[in-house]
Amino acid sequence: MKAGIVGANGYSGIELIRLLTNHPSVEVEMLISHSTSGSDIQSLYPHLSGILERKLEDFDANELARRTDVVFFATPAGVSKDLLPECLERGLICIDLSGDFRLRDPEAYQSWYHRPPADHGLLQDAVYGLSEINRRQIAGASFIANPGCYPTAALLGLAPAIKDGAIDLNSIIIDGKSGVSGSGRKAAIGNIYSEVNESVKAYKIGAHQHTPEIEQAIEAMSGQSETITFTTHLIPMTRGLMCTIYATLAKGYSTREFIQKYEQFYEKSPFVRIRPLGTWPATKDVVGSNYCDIGLNADGRARRLTIVSVIDNVVKGAAGQAIQNLNIIKGWDEQEGLKLTPVYP
Repeated sequence: MKAGIVGANGYSGIELIRLLTNHPSVEVEMLISHSTSGSDIQSLYPHLSGILERKLEDFDANELARRTDVVFFATPAGVSKDLLPECLERGLICIDLSGDFRLRDPEAYQSWYHRPPADHGLLQDAVYGLSEINRRQIAGASFIANPGCYPTAALLGLAPAIKDGAIDLNSIIIDGKSGVSGSGRKAAIGNIYSEVNESVKAYKIGAHQHTPEIEQAIEAMSGQSETITFTTHLIPMTRGLMCTIYATLAKGYSTREFIQKYEQFYEKSPFVRIRPLGTWPATKDVVGSNYCDIGLNADGRARRLTIVSVIDNVVKGAAGQAIQNLNIIKGWDEQEGLKLTPVYP
């Protein structure tokens, strides 16, 4: 297959290029960027010299339909809702990494993203691409709404406990921490070195746009509509995301029993690794890879389940999961192009 990447000059776009250049069944054909159209990609990212040399082009749906089979939209919120429908109409597989099609309720999108929503019909057509949970819906689909980075880590951490009825859903608290690449490559005072280094800060308290996405997925898994407490923090590193999740126990499982249940739940999910009893994952363990590592502790005294879930925010939280979804769509090995050892140290 030949692929086009819209928003190829951003971090998720560049990560798509890195991963797709190692995919045996996909060739990167078109790189689209409105702001840097006409530039050589290697002039913006010299590390690609001798690996991929392409000019960035303006968006043209007819040209994409002529030259590509699948289009990844690695764009900021508010862009793909206008461009993606043109590609769908031309029969292209579309995988959207922005948040434009994740929420089925257009009013919720407008409230949390503060932008006009996409067409209501398209919101209902998009398949939510949480790979390990929605494989059946993803297989054979042509329109995927890739999950956000925080929801990916949080929901993979929560899914087995939710589906087992092991926790009270109205007690869920998610403490999220992410590296600076999560906010993209745009210039912003809050992201410059002297502002971020040697500091940790909470942001978007009670207002993070990934909140309704997590709640929507919890409802889809449980059949119950519940609200969560979700707080995000910016930490002084480039890659990596950790969600520490707390929930009140509804069943009296031990930590060992939870680990066994999680291992069984993810038995056929090669990218989810459950930590042995008494050990905890760190973001360093997954950097550069498509893995999600999960550690668990059931505290009988406090009747509390603690889940620690870590991912690389631009791989499993963005580009890697998008490619994993393409593999599922096409019926390929789910690990195709993604069998990467985490970068360590």
